[in-house]
Amino acid sequence: MTFTPTADDTPYHRLGEAKVRALSEAFYDAMDAHEPALARLHPLGPDGRVAEGVRARFALFLVEWLGGPTGFSRAHGHPRLRMRHAHVPVDTAMRDAWLRCMTRAMEGCDVPGDVRAYLAVRFAEVADFLRNVAG
Repeated sequence: MTFTPTADDTPYHRLGEAKVRALSEAFYDAMDAHEPALARLHPLGPDGRVAEGVRARFALFLVEWLGGPTGFSRAHGHPRLRMRHAHVPVDTAMRDAWLRCMTRAMEGCDVPGDVRAYLAVRFAEVADFLRNVAG
């Protein structure tokens, strides 16, 4: 069965806020554990992990991007993903590392198969869109 979001049936509604926030945490946990080069592109906390502020901001973004409340835009303005990531060299290797982290997170959070398939495509589109370095 293929998942096609509607205004009343978004990934956020399917997962719920707690699971979306858990997905964000699992994403950064995967990054800390398996993709150290990617993790080092983010501010790190005293424990050497991606900082809590980064995690919280991404969770807020993810909630909104998946169809939930618009807290990110209210707090930070329009996401403008390319502009916000322009200072970071994003090549194919970094894109792929990011996608590996998100895949691990979706698997670890038991995102249902139809929603996971939909999100895998959307995450890949966004990650590829953010590439700004050849290679």
